[in-house]
Amino acid sequence: MHLTYGTKMPMRLLDEVEFWKRQENEHTVVIATLSPDLEPQFKEALKHWGEAFAQVDGLATRYLETIVRSGDHVSEYNRKCVIHLVDFALHQSQHFIQFLHVLKSTSKAPSLNNPVVVTVLDHIRRESEYFIGASEGVLHKK
Repeated sequence: MHLTYGTKMPMRLLDEVEFWKRQENEHTVVIATLSPDLEPQFKEALKHWGEAFAQVDGLATRYLETIVRSGDHVSEYNRKCVIHLVDFALHQSQHFIQFLHVLKSTSKAPSLNNPVVVTVLDHIRRESEYFIGASEGVLHKK
């Protein structure tokens, strides 16, 4: 994510949150589809993760709509809300990565022995790590 967006940065951040939370939500579906033999607790956890990602995505959309309706003017309050949401989304992704680690290390599902599934899980983890890195970079510039 480029840091050259100036006054449009809050909108750019919200675009990123929307995109990555949709990605992570879709990733929960991919994992469940590729590993239909997962234990019930992991299936349930994936469902909850998907719902949580959708909620954050929805909140980012609402903030974007608020900013657009205000003529792209970002009040100090809204700027702080955006920064807080990005920080929350970043931590949510960190916890999702921890969940993926637990899933890979403790599930006895035969599908997790499939090299394709392992590769997909690693790819999903790396994508969430990318979002974290980009978000941290922006948050530490603020």
